[in-house]
Amino acid sequence: MKILLIGGTGVISADITKLAAEKKNEVYVLNRGKTASALPYGVQSLVADIKDEQQTAAAIGDMHFDVVADFIAFTEEDVARDVRLFTGKTDQYIFISSASAYQKPPVDYIITESTPLSNPYWLYSRNKIAGESYLMEQFRHSGFPVTIVRPSHTYCKRSLPLAVKGASAWTVAKRILEEKQVMIQGDGNSLWTLTHSSDFAKGFYGLMGNIHAIGQAVHITSDETVTWNQIYGIIARALGKPLHAVHISSDFLVAAAPERFDFEGALLGDKSNPVVFDNSKLKRLVPDFCATVRADVGLTESVAYFLQNPQLQKEDTDFDIWCDTILKARSNALAEIIQTVK
Repeated sequence: MKILLIGGTGVISADITKLAAEKKNEVYVLNRGKTASALPYGVQSLVADIKDEQQTAAAIGDMHFDVVADFIAFTEEDVARDVRLFTGKTDQYIFISSASAYQKPPVDYIITESTPLSNPYWLYSRNKIAGESYLMEQFRHSGFPVTIVRPSHTYCKRSLPLAVKGASAWTVAKRILEEKQVMIQGDGNSLWTLTHSSDFAKGFYGLMGNIHAIGQAVHITSDETVTWNQIYGIIARALGKPLHAVHISSDFLVAAAPERFDFEGALLGDKSNPVVFDNSKLKRLVPDFCATVRADVGLTESVAYFLQNPQLQKEDTDFDIWCDTILKARSNALAEIIQTVK
């Protein structure tokens, strides 16, 4: 296949680029050229800013692709631009949406592709919904060959999948290393699904060039479910430290957090909700798909990679101070209540 990946070097897309190259496809990655050295052997770089439609049109020229996948399209305007750019130039266009677009709060914790799309808490998710709606309209009206993929919480060795964090998940890991308290939303027992990027890539690749995926929306996730207490516990064990977890309601965290943390979206619109995914549709389209990286294995690998690469150990000092402030206020309030009750 002749494949164009727009982005192609991120948490979700890097393993797809690698797998597509290993399968001996003709793979192109279009981005601003700042990560060309990270591309697998044989992958060709097209340098352009996808936001610059004229520049991108010049970069792709008269090339025709079997598959185009855009990993950095977030809004209806982004996908409308892609429709203009790739109509007549691809046999399949894959839009990477988000499983956070599914109904929040959920009526049923088991999620299928027919679960309604509605998220009043997160603009990111609503933008993805709008993008999906536009593309399906283009498919119905003009036959634009779209496939919609909805990832859930996908991670790789370069990321630590946590919930209550600032700009850097490493700050939480550092608190664990220093044996400080860390906050977990709710009681930490809600079910969650983590998917390793290498597993996601297998499902994604199986949809590429798949005629039965045209006009379809499919989520790609692991079948394994874990609780947030288990996730934080695995990370603490990998760090060789005890976990000092403090459970605080998502509503309180949203009310007390600076706007930049976007906890309303990240928690109320996503991670505070229990989710278990039914992957039957994916397995019908890609019969050999099976997610094989267990959460404990993948998370332990991520922790080891962070410890071995100091450049990833970026701290968010403001978040760290905010954590201490919230935890101190909680401790003082609890002490006051206990004293009053006595």
